[in-house]
Parts: sequence; C-alpha cells; structure tokens
Amino acid sequence: MRDQSAPEGPVFGVPYVPTLGPVHPDAITPGLWEEVVANSGTGRFLPHDPAARWGGAKDGQILTGHIEAASGRVMVPTLLGRGHGLLTAHHYGPLDVDQALEDAGKLAADQGAAEARIFWLAREPHPEAGRCRRILLKTFRDVEPPPEPGRVLTLHTASAGVRGTWPGFAAAMAHTGFAALGDRMRAGGTDEPVLVTVAEGRIVGAIGPMATLPDPLGRLRLLPQYFGVLPDHRGTGNGRALWRAAMHWGRRAGADYQLLQTELGGASDRLCRSEGLSTLGFVTVITV
Repeated sequence: MRDQSAPEGPVFGVPYVPTLGPVHPDAITPGLWEEVVANSGTGRFLPHDPAARWGGAKDGQILTGHIEAASGRVMVPTLLGRGHGLLTAHHYGPLDVDQALEDAGKLAADQGAAEARIFWLAREPHPEAGRCRRILLKTFRDVEPPPEPGRVLTLHTASAGVRGTWPGFAAAMAHTGFAALGDRMRAGGTDEPVLVTVAEGRIVGAIGPMATLPDPLGRLRLLPQYFGVLPDHRGTGNGRALWRAAMHWGRRAGADYQLLQTELGGASDRLCRSEGLSTLGFVTVITV
C-alpha cells in the first residue's frame, strides 16, 4: 500500500525520521511527520534540523508517492540530487534484504539516481547485513563528571603553536569528518568551539564543534560532534577526557539531552556505553 502518511513513533520502532535523522522518542509525532513532508523538496531547513548549522540549502526530499506501509512494516524513500544522486530506502520493521535491495535499485533507476542504498532501522543490530550504527541517547544529569583539570583545551584559545597542528590532525582524521570541519572553519562557516587534547605540543584528539539547538518540542539538544583521537594516542584517556569535557560543556549550556550514532563495536561505541548512554535502536546501511 502506498500512502504519504506515516505511522506514529511506536510503529516506527526506532526514533529516526528520514531527511531529519535521529529524533528524541517523545518528539516522534504525526505533527512532526507532517511538518517534515510539507518541507520536503523546498530547499529550506526546519528550525530544529541539526544540518541547518552548516547553512546553504536543504538537499534531499521524501518521495511521498512511493511510501509503503503495511503489516507492521514501513518503507520511506528519499532522494538526494538527481542524475548522480542517491536514493535511500528507509526500512522499519521486518525486512527481506534481497528484495529490498532489488526494489531500491529499480526505484533509483526510475528516479534517475546513480546510487541506491537501504537504511534498515531496527531494535536489534544486524551487523552481518552491512555497516551497522547504534543510536544512543545521553540525558544530562544535574551534575556531570567534571573534566580533568588542564587536560582539555579549546582550540581557539590554545597557543599559536598548538593551533598550527590542527590542519595535520584534521587531515589524519579525515575519515571522522575533521577534514570537512577544517574546510568549513577556513571558509568562516563555523566559529563554534572545538575541544582538543594535546601531547608534545600537537593536537592528538578533538571533539566538536560544540553547539545546541531546540528540538521539535522546544527542549535544548546538544548537537552531535565530530570526535576522534589519533591511533597512536588511543588507550591513554584522551577519548574519555574529551567526552566528559564535552558533556560538561553541554550541561553548562543548558542542554537536556544529546542523540548520536556510533559504529557498532567501535571505540566511541564502547566509550559511550561505558558512560551510561541508552541504546534506542540500530541503523544498518546496505549499498545496492
């Protein structure tokens, strides 16, 4: 059955809205879905869209005429660009992977997209099916563990010598997004603080940029950050020091919670679980 309406949060099962990303479970409402659909394809950002921080236009749209909802299963396709664009089929509930891949490929061809993939959103992980990420919820407490004194610095207040090592760090950690962040910083696209750890006069770990944004219900959300430590400096407390400094920043900024995604079984995943974050579900990404 094809229908541009979408089930409410409990039917979706996993708090993730196509074109918007992870959303607090309490904020998954019919009203939010209607807002997302109405905004789709306009090029505008919703006021609570975390991607709005980077400016520009909102690319991507929901293909409302191809939504499928039946028998406890939902499929919502989105299209990013055309010609060389990307078709993503977001699947909630039971999934026949082979059939889903075939259907996504056909829909991509019909829409003129060069690539296709499926997002399988489920309550349990399916790492055997492809790249799997965990959706986590951090709820801020009245008192967060304090950061280690002097261990974590703010990049823009560090010495000129330390700041001069940032491009090398960003390039070495390009796979975590720091290279893209460095490009935005050079272009004046963000002046939000980045927290760093330093060893022997050079940056060896970073988390940021630090920023907050009201969610669809008006609660303040700490936005996801790029987060990474150079391989030869892992296992020495840099990651936990950065994480706790970031959470301390968020608490002082008045954030109520943070949503983030981690690679299943990775260093950030292990750290976040040890820090008591709640698992809301899993996203398995499979390319056609």
